[in-house]
Amino acid sequence: MQEDCREDRGTPYLKLMRDLNTGLHWRFQCNRCQARAPFNPRQPWLGGAPQRQPWEPYVAAAQTAANQPALILEVSDPRLYYPRTRSALVIPPESRVQRGSVLDRLYSNRAHRDQLARSRNDLARRGALRTLAGQYGCPVGELKAAWDEIQQGYPLYGQTVTPGELLAKEYRALTQEIPNLGDGEDFVPRHRTQGWRALVAGAGDTAGAVLAAVDRLVALTRLREVRIFAGFSRINQNVDDGLRPTAGQDGAVPEAKASLIPPDLDGSLDWLPAIELYGEGIFFTLDEALLRRWVCQPGLKERAKTLGRRFERTGTHFPDAPILPLAPRFILLHTLAHLVIRQLETQAGYPAASIRERIYCAEGAAPMAGILVYVAVPDIVGSLGGLAELAEPARFLQLLDSVFRHADWCSLDPVCSEHEGQGPNQLNLAACHACALVPEPSCQFGNALLDRTFVRGDLGGEVRPLLDFAAGRT
Repeated sequence: MQEDCREDRGTPYLKLMRDLNTGLHWRFQCNRCQARAPFNPRQPWLGGAPQRQPWEPYVAAAQTAANQPALILEVSDPRLYYPRTRSALVIPPESRVQRGSVLDRLYSNRAHRDQLARSRNDLARRGALRTLAGQYGCPVGELKAAWDEIQQGYPLYGQTVTPGELLAKEYRALTQEIPNLGDGEDFVPRHRTQGWRALVAGAGDTAGAVLAAVDRLVALTRLREVRIFAGFSRINQNVDDGLRPTAGQDGAVPEAKASLIPPDLDGSLDWLPAIELYGEGIFFTLDEALLRRWVCQPGLKERAKTLGRRFERTGTHFPDAPILPLAPRFILLHTLAHLVIRQLETQAGYPAASIRERIYCAEGAAPMAGILVYVAVPDIVGSLGGLAELAEPARFLQLLDSVFRHADWCSLDPVCSEHEGQGPNQLNLAACHACALVPEPSCQFGNALLDRTFVRGDLGGEVRPLLDFAAGRT
């Protein structure tokens, strides 16, 4: 800036633009004096406290300390916005409640429930019930029965479910037969396991190994998913540091430790925004005895330890955290789910970005080894039905056989299969965009913790393919 050019806060005159010669570098330019200076957007801005946001009240004596230097990002930079969402399937008994019933409508209307809860005595509550019964178009007794059911704890009835327990409940709902199942319910699994096992006769060598590897097969012809928006972060994705800042000592101003910004910005609300999605899917499990034989390979454990150490060093936390220390079966299930999604893109007619994975993995007394691939849309009618049709045993055998065949090679082999670390923080081994990576919305774990070697084995023979164990060749 020249000496005769003075600061003017009322008129914009500084411009940040790319270098016309290269298009790669940035420079500042003053439109008044035409002075120019190079600018490096990657250079962090040190010192000073961050400016308050428009929605934050002004506090003269309090300043929020800056724990990290400020960074300048372009508007189109994907690091500007990392949403954190949590999702769950609606399973029995909630999925069996008739949609549009008095119980369903009352439970879904928080304002009406609060109106009944605020009633000071039985007389006031009876009056509120009569008023609401007129709005619902139902007898007062039916509305009172629904309110009593909610008062008893519907739908959890006093149970507290952690995320891990929720996955276990979903797994049990997917693997167990539901009596008197109706097509109009919100969770309709149609078990195809018997038909799958009947395909063993006359199967070829590779197909026979695929049949032996899969324990259960389920066509989920209808599902309802509730997806919750828990907040968003910048620069770093999925940082598990809570929704709100940690309070300081002795009544001091809270230190801004939480980088996850809540949806309501000031964190004053006791609810989170959510959306209901409807769709269909394919669920299958791998044989537990097969996995116990397969996991005994020393090469598998060493590769899993390598990824596990890198994952722990990053401090990354996903909403549906994998087993730690990282289990070989998780890497197998996660990689296999990605390979299935890529194959479904060509056979089901859905783009890969619309197909999502849900991994059920656990060891110990209640082991889980399941994969759910599904599509879900906001329309209450659901999706087109093409995905569930591929869960018919003969079609799914063809699909899964193609998945294992395509896992054997990648267009970037041998570089991909022999790579010692790919992707952010080197959290992938034999997995790249040409073979195992999928669009970001499809993956629960940010396209990380993938390795085709867990499916196909390696060329050196230290890790044998999964199908070799299924075919009894080891």
